[in-house]
Amino acid sequence: MTKILTRAGLAILAALIGVYLILPVLIVVPMSFSDSSFLTFPPGELSLRWFRNLVEDPVWIGSALASLKVALLSAVSSVVLGVLASLALVRGRMPFRNTIIAILLAPLIVPYVIIGLASYIVFLQLGLTQTTLGFVLVHTCLAVPYVVINVVAGLVSVDRRVEMAAMSLGAGPVTTFFQVTLPLILPSVLSGGLFAFFISWDEVVTAIFLSGPELTTLPVQMWSGIRVQIDPTVAAISTIVMLVIFGSFIVLGLTRLIRQLAHRRSATNSSATNTGA
Repeated sequence: MTKILTRAGLAILAALIGVYLILPVLIVVPMSFSDSSFLTFPPGELSLRWFRNLVEDPVWIGSALASLKVALLSAVSSVVLGVLASLALVRGRMPFRNTIIAILLAPLIVPYVIIGLASYIVFLQLGLTQTTLGFVLVHTCLAVPYVVINVVAGLVSVDRRVEMAAMSLGAGPVTTFFQVTLPLILPSVLSGGLFAFFISWDEVVTAIFLSGPELTTLPVQMWSGIRVQIDPTVAAISTIVMLVIFGSFIVLGLTRLIRQLAHRRSATNSSATNTGA
């Protein structure tokens, strides 16, 4: 009885903490449908005025497209580098392994202001400020640790004997990775890529240092919409971004669930076949 009460209390506490963390974010949603020229809650009259302004304003559309391009390129490069680094850490025998791990995870510890300032000083000399390449390089640096954490966790859970069996049947290391290892760690790779995409899409601190008239990302434009002038369009774009993020993680969760159910069904069928034999 005590154990049940403890679990129920922990569940209620977790639910209250979740509501406390999510509720301020959800308040933005009704604010985005307000007809007022200011950010007001609760909204007086409901309207799609600021969503129309978002679609019709070329500044918002340009910054959104720039952020989408940077985020996609950063996610792809982060996944490639993160998967290679994870394979080296888990499957390889390399000296100074702990030092390399510390370097890979350093962007999680170093304040973004320092990274942004250092990037600005270096990229200014190289002519990479206000360029897509400059943004992709910095955001890849920030996103690689998230890919490494997810993929390393996936690789550790993979049975090494499956890979060895493929190699014993004549498959080379590259073939084994793409046909055996990658399908097994695909959920971890997708999780890392999704984190990398949203880290780049949502990053504002380093983007402030690198942005300018030639290239402004969406988070910087949103920051300007709050700091320079109170533009309720920020609430509209925030609502869209939240829906995309929640939808992406729901799809990812369903994908993981379907794969787990498929593995369990396959294991059950295999066990039944062996029993029948």
